[in-house]
Amino acid sequence: MTTMREGAVRCLDPHGFHWMRYAQWGDPANPRVLVCVHGLTRNGRDFDHLAQNLADAYRVVCPDVAGRGRSDWLRDPVDYNYPVYCGDMATLMASLHAETVDWVGTSMGGIIGMILAGLPGSPVRKLVMNDVGCHIPKAAIARIGVYVGSEPVFDSIEQLEGAIRATSPFGELTDEQWRHLAVHAAKHEDGKWRLRYDPGIGHNFHAAPPADIDLRGYWNAVTGPVLVIRGEQSDLLLPETLAEMLRRPRTESFLVPRTGHCPMLMDDSQVAAVRRFLLA
Repeated sequence: MTTMREGAVRCLDPHGFHWMRYAQWGDPANPRVLVCVHGLTRNGRDFDHLAQNLADAYRVVCPDVAGRGRSDWLRDPVDYNYPVYCGDMATLMASLHAETVDWVGTSMGGIIGMILAGLPGSPVRKLVMNDVGCHIPKAAIARIGVYVGSEPVFDSIEQLEGAIRATSPFGELTDEQWRHLAVHAAKHEDGKWRLRYDPGIGHNFHAAPPADIDLRGYWNAVTGPVLVIRGEQSDLLLPETLAEMLRRPRTESFLVPRTGHCPMLMDDSQVAAVRRFLLA
């Protein structure tokens, strides 16, 4: 069993410094680095299964984006934005002393990776975009907006897990996998259970009415190899968006059946697809 280690890097935002914490797997001296970045309200421990299965080939680093997991909350919720996230990831990559990195990004993490991969001089070599693409439809934004920024309180971890199951079309997970997702997304305070993220991340999300988001400018700037994973029932990465993306050279896809937004990369077939692409 590969051992997980924890690390942290101090990052700069418009209102001060904050700590971004991460889980790390594999040989810390391995120059081959894989960065795995989670979705909007999730955390780096979502990638435990993937990281364990890639730690023989990579040093795998799975950060908690600011405001999530064990990372610091930002002082001003306006700072929960992609320029800050990209700056934090640049600081993280510099701290790893790797000339290049490969990237797995789920939803928000995929957008961060896409932005970084398209920049001049980018260290991002291969990119895996998990259930996110160059166009995000209004309906998916509206669905996510129903729960982002709320502060539910639960009497037990079972209640919290039930809420995650009810709002997360992650596909056919085992009870053990659902519990893993719940435990690492939870904090226990004053006898109650809460989700481990800053409700302030909903500030910018709710600053304007839901609308389609066009990310083609970022997508068209990416030149390296890309694997796009799509949940068969995803409302965030639509079939027509994936078809458009596949017209770009050096782009592959993998479809996860009976799954919405988004596949959790906890299934061996999903892990195998990622591994094949990254190590090809």
